[in-house]
Amino acid sequence: MATQYSDVLIIGAGLSGIGAACHIRRELPDKSFVILERRQAIGGTWDLFRYPGIRSDSDMYTLGYNFKAWSNPQAIADGPAIREYIRETASEYHVEEHIRFGNYVKRAYWDSSQATWTVEALDEQSGEVKRYCCRFLLCCSGYYNYDGGYQPEFPGQDQFAGQIIHPQKWPEDLDYTGKKVVVIGSGATAVTLVPAMADKVEHITMLQRSPTYILSLPREDAVSNFLRRFLPEKMVYRLARTRNIFLSLLLYKLSRAFPQGMANFIRKQALKQTGAGVDAKHFSPYYKPWDERLCIAPDGDLFEALRGGNASIVTDQVECLTDTGIRLKSGAELEADIVVTATGLAIQPLGGAELYLDGKPFDITRKLCYKGVMLQDMPNLGLVFGYTNASWTLKADIVTEYLLRVIRHMDQLGVRQCMPRNSDDSVEFRPFLDMTSGYVQRAEGTIPHQGSKAPWKLHQNYALDLMMLRYGKLEDGVLSFSNPVGETFHTAPSSVVADSGISK
Repeated sequence: MATQYSDVLIIGAGLSGIGAACHIRRELPDKSFVILERRQAIGGTWDLFRYPGIRSDSDMYTLGYNFKAWSNPQAIADGPAIREYIRETASEYHVEEHIRFGNYVKRAYWDSSQATWTVEALDEQSGEVKRYCCRFLLCCSGYYNYDGGYQPEFPGQDQFAGQIIHPQKWPEDLDYTGKKVVVIGSGATAVTLVPAMADKVEHITMLQRSPTYILSLPREDAVSNFLRRFLPEKMVYRLARTRNIFLSLLLYKLSRAFPQGMANFIRKQALKQTGAGVDAKHFSPYYKPWDERLCIAPDGDLFEALRGGNASIVTDQVECLTDTGIRLKSGAELEADIVVTATGLAIQPLGGAELYLDGKPFDITRKLCYKGVMLQDMPNLGLVFGYTNASWTLKADIVTEYLLRVIRHMDQLGVRQCMPRNSDDSVEFRPFLDMTSGYVQRAEGTIPHQGSKAPWKLHQNYALDLMMLRYGKLEDGVLSFSNPVGETFHTAPSSVVADSGISK
């Protein structure tokens, strides 16, 4: 079994993985890298999900990379446009030649004596196990299980005469024309599916156990599209990006500071757009804004579908499935030819890979996450994990920049390994994600923790993270740098060691 070597190994060729590779090209062009991708295509989420209406739930000026302008007139873009953006970026930075498709990373072993990762990947077509060695491992595999989403078992579902479909496994040949469809769920996927399918179905119902906050935003950015007539594309992108970062942060802060006021505002604008006849209870969540992620309706498409009569919302719980549809706990029944279970994702850290430290299994659930980018006591491992309260890529970009700063700093020091260590017994373990969403609660016990104070506490704040990750000190007394036992520690001159951040 031949072994391939590289300075950096990236797991995943989705939005985060391609971005990480491009950052390496830009900032550390002398470093070799390999990307291992389980699937046979670039794009990750944006290649996997093919359900009707698939789109971003954030504007593309902030979901796009900080080094690659988004030039499409649509600020809230559909899946194919995002997939093409990722592919175009990969081509521009000549990343494709570094991707090894069809490689499912199963295990990663860190050897402290050699300061080296050995990664085992399964070629799912041939069954061959391939080995890759690297100095630094970047996990860019997202946060959910690609094999399937969360699929609850409903009583009586074997009796249902129609089709039961999860959006993550949407059949390409599904014809829902003239059908009665029930979408179970109230998250981003359900909010996307209902208006996308409404024009072709006989009727579509969004069946929600509990409501969610839904905010109408324009699909196109009129200001940016106007400025494109006069200003360079990159300048327009920067202006829109800066503005939208500020506005999204403001929305989050206002929601946390004045939850009742924001809840009333969001509910009133939803009811205004749905028109008379829609009960306010369908837009009145029991939780505060941003306890779960806000959903968006581009140009109010969901509300328009509800006004049109082909779509409706029911707030109730499933009692059981019957041969003709769904019986609710209220006693009501919904007829259905197709039931779509938009019931959420199944979180899977590290893409399902097992970690080993010097031959012993490494339990990530008993560890803290350092600055949201590295795991306590595990050397040379970077976690590229984005925001849950803002655009994913905002965080992914600066996390990658930080990790490349670390690699550069190691070179300057003449060392081969680094890891965060916690010597403060007063740091308390806290849930990694401060959200009440079902998929987050189900993941408890499978993911690392954040701490009660810095540098183990997650900010979920772009401005604070930017200052910490791009400009903060690397040697903070927690992140330790060393060589394997017996190797010399070469200290570079102070003028070389100083590193204020990634050059722009």
